[in-house]
Amino acid sequence: MRVVRTIADLRALLRPLREAGKRIGFVPTMGFLHEGHAALIRQSAARCDATVVSIFVNPTQFGPSEDLASYPKDLERDQNLCLEAGTTVLFLPEAAEIYPTGFQTHVEPGRLADPLCGRFRPGHFRGVATVVAKLFNMVEPDLAFFGQKDFQQTVVIRRTARDLNLPVDVVVVPTVREADGLALSSRNTYLDEDARRRALRLSEGLLAAKAAFDGGERDAARLVEIARKPLAGVDSVQYLELVDTQNLEPIQGQVDRSAALCVAAYVGSTRLIDNVLLTPPITEATTSPA
Repeated sequence: MRVVRTIADLRALLRPLREAGKRIGFVPTMGFLHEGHAALIRQSAARCDATVVSIFVNPTQFGPSEDLASYPKDLERDQNLCLEAGTTVLFLPEAAEIYPTGFQTHVEPGRLADPLCGRFRPGHFRGVATVVAKLFNMVEPDLAFFGQKDFQQTVVIRRTARDLNLPVDVVVVPTVREADGLALSSRNTYLDEDARRRALRLSEGLLAAKAAFDGGERDAARLVEIARKPLAGVDSVQYLELVDTQNLEPIQGQVDRSAALCVAAYVGSTRLIDNVLLTPPITEATTSPA
């Protein structure tokens, strides 16, 4: 595994691979890596000839009262995980490398950034879309791998790549969970024993709703209510919504197309997000009344 810190060195390292027709995979991260990140890297390593992983805590996606300064870091552990999972190139840029003096161009992600997390984190997806577009231009990957846990982010990034004609296929990898159902997240390190136990209420509600859906329940309001009941154990719920997976618009009535049931909640001072996908069988979706 090669470690580089500048865009020039990154491009110099990747140029001969690209000229040789090698397929390049990319996994952008903010560090403090866990098994969810390892799953992304392994997917890339299995499907590509070379895998680039970036670790960059992007300041433009944090609000003024969020945890930029305290975001967890453990570079030595991150490097070991990257090496074991199959990383070819580890890119570790400083903020000044990504946002040099005088930087003023941003990517506006449009309506997909407005609902869900966008209502509570103004400017967040502008920062995400900007840094991902920049990283795509630096790495020029064939495939880029993202986790389903950040569902709205994956929708925004796919649209950004499509609208800006960025020649990369965005691959979304299913959420990796602990044995008890808790979605893996770098911010889980903030949770003490009691908070971690209460954090399970997110996945408990979502997975109960998914089980009901898989058992034939199709009423959107009923599915949301099933997911909401366990959330009485958290400190506050920002949102719990069932949305169309393509446009993030709320689904009402019958769930007759692919949907995402998404939640954001605070457990103590820690904000956690999670989601499950609810996808009707093809035969059911195609025979539903208009």
